[in-house]
Amino acid sequence: MSESSARETTSSAESSEKAPTASSVPPDPLISDPSMPLPEGESDPSLPELSEAVEIDPLAPNEPLTISGEETETPVNATQQAVARRSSDPSAQKKKWAKASNWRPRMVRWQKQLARVNALENTLKSEDDASLRKRSLALRYRAMAGEKLRDLLPEAYALCREAGRRSLSMRHYDVQILGGIALFEGHITEMQTGEGKTLTATLPLYLHSLVGKGAHLATVNDYLAKRDAEWMMPLFEMLGVSVGIIQTEDDQGSRRKSYAAAITYGTAKEFGFDFLRDRLLLRAQNRMQTEMLGTGDGGFSGSGDQVVMRGMHFCLVDEADSILIDEARTPLIIGSIEDTVRDQIIETYKWAAEHAPSFELDEHFEIDDETKRYELTARGRSMVRALPKSDLVRTMGLVDLYEYIERSIKTNREFLLDRQYVIRPSEKDPNVDEIVIVDEFTGRLAEGRKWRDGIHQSIEAKEGVEISVPTGQAARITVQDLFLRYPHLAGMTGTAATSAGELRKIYRTPVVRVPTNRPPQRVQLPSRVFGTLQSKFEAIAKEVAEVHATGRPVLIGTRSIDKSVLLSRLLEDLNIEHEVLNANNVEREADIVAQAGGQGKVTVATNMAGRGTDIKLADEVESIGGMHVICTELHDAARIDRQLIGRCGRQGDRGSYRQYLSLDDDILKGGFGAIKYEKLKKRGEATSGSVDRLAAMFHRAQRKVERRHFRDRMVLMHHEKERKKMQREIGQDPYLDTPD
Repeated sequence: MSESSARETTSSAESSEKAPTASSVPPDPLISDPSMPLPEGESDPSLPELSEAVEIDPLAPNEPLTISGEETETPVNATQQAVARRSSDPSAQKKKWAKASNWRPRMVRWQKQLARVNALENTLKSEDDASLRKRSLALRYRAMAGEKLRDLLPEAYALCREAGRRSLSMRHYDVQILGGIALFEGHITEMQTGEGKTLTATLPLYLHSLVGKGAHLATVNDYLAKRDAEWMMPLFEMLGVSVGIIQTEDDQGSRRKSYAAAITYGTAKEFGFDFLRDRLLLRAQNRMQTEMLGTGDGGFSGSGDQVVMRGMHFCLVDEADSILIDEARTPLIIGSIEDTVRDQIIETYKWAAEHAPSFELDEHFEIDDETKRYELTARGRSMVRALPKSDLVRTMGLVDLYEYIERSIKTNREFLLDRQYVIRPSEKDPNVDEIVIVDEFTGRLAEGRKWRDGIHQSIEAKEGVEISVPTGQAARITVQDLFLRYPHLAGMTGTAATSAGELRKIYRTPVVRVPTNRPPQRVQLPSRVFGTLQSKFEAIAKEVAEVHATGRPVLIGTRSIDKSVLLSRLLEDLNIEHEVLNANNVEREADIVAQAGGQGKVTVATNMAGRGTDIKLADEVESIGGMHVICTELHDAARIDRQLIGRCGRQGDRGSYRQYLSLDDDILKGGFGAIKYEKLKKRGEATSGSVDRLAAMFHRAQRKVERRHFRDRMVLMHHEKERKKMQREIGQDPYLDTPD
């Protein structure tokens, strides 16, 4: 979640200039996702109109549309059509969404609400802190008495804005108020990096907390949950609202206290696991009550274990595209430890890891290009039967041995150290190493997560790390199921428009784009394409040296830890002082990011630097062109690239970015398959210099990967829906009675 730059203005002149009221200059309307054509027809006097000559960068975060006086039908320019094609939104082309009547009432309503909020500002400024708290308490009584929250919204948001101004020296901009209104009405808001999502989140959280049922904010990791909660806590305390923080290491008592607070910050993972643990506890208590017939005491005293969550009312999902889409393919599972055949299983994992490297592609095994499934050939199965085996392994079924070998071959070829995972000392026992997953979308360590289907244990055997006990399933829930249980759901992110169709279809949350507070000045430089990774990185190092010589800060984004290290070595050879930010030094993330906008600073980072942190430019940097961002490779989702691009040009700052690509990039293999990828790779090895004309091919590959991942998520949702339906019909709990 990025830091707001909505600082308090000290003079009335500055205040009126930076925060115009609805009566002076109406704010830009919230624009729907770019896949939706622009409104057409006659203009409404209460609304600004949309320009027909606006240049939108399809790769960059949302750009505000300028205002013109045209009252005729507004054509959609070629660039906007390109954005619509990239959106993967099947409803983008439906005519019903093209009608201005579908969005105009919403915009008019939001602007009227904004005018009411602004009208209260001068009144609240003249009141003391005690009066603000009394107003907040009165709102809570009205909400709990049954008054509708939408009627309380103007006063609640005005109170929140004034509390932010006093306690944080941060005043909500008008566009942030509009974003808060959209969040209250259950939308996913796309707000560009640096536009203040952290501060905007306080608005719907405070309003929903008034009913006394709790308001949750779900983010991507413990660090951001704690940082944002502590950062916004003075604002909530001024209004008499309690705040709880859920951290992975918290015990049940701490969690219960945090959930009892009016507003609770935590991660989606912890919210899901707490829901499952509570459900397991309730089942155990009901079972024990049934066994204690005739006691008359209900089976439990008040001193026993109690659930930690008090229900699900409202959840605001930060980095909504990452949580609701990228993590939707990975269910949350609480394991049940299996004591049987433990030694046999561990021994078999070690045996498979030892012999997997001797199996050769095509001769001993084949790979399905579509499903990525590894399958032994007849020669491969014969080789398995002939391999030497210990007594424990020999008692394992032959079909099981084939699966162990296939799994080990897969982990040996596809799961690489410092790319998909790292090895580090265990937090429980520093003398014991453990495998920790590196989240492919954020670049951060995925604490507490393990790969399913024995993949994690196979990697442990491959790296010689103590093999964790394979587990069955005691409880399971998908991210989709978890958030659909909330009666009120909203989200915010810097990159949601390209996934608008999926978010609307699965979660029933329309996407709207909030205009930027100041016009962006980000410049897109032409993409460069090279034959090999080495030649690409050498060209990147050369460009870094050129930009560094001007004094501008440079941020270079890489897809993996090993590539960030490789680029770091090239910069060292050029004697360019720089910082490296990846999952191996996450504890220094805040310090590195805080300094990344300084004059002459060079930062090499995995995409963990693209989320939740705000890079502020030094005063002298803006005058020489702002920050320059270099993308070294396309990611599986265009949203990740846009997040990195959004590091420059925040809040109207100047900035530029360029994408570097090579014919051995992973995105080509994922998009076009292994055979075509090998041909392109050989072509790249024979190519000297750049082949920039091939840049469009990389974006086609990226779109294919995005479509495949979308299909995977839809298939998962369908199977989960059918499984739950069948289990309910036979009287089972779909979250607890889950098959392994």
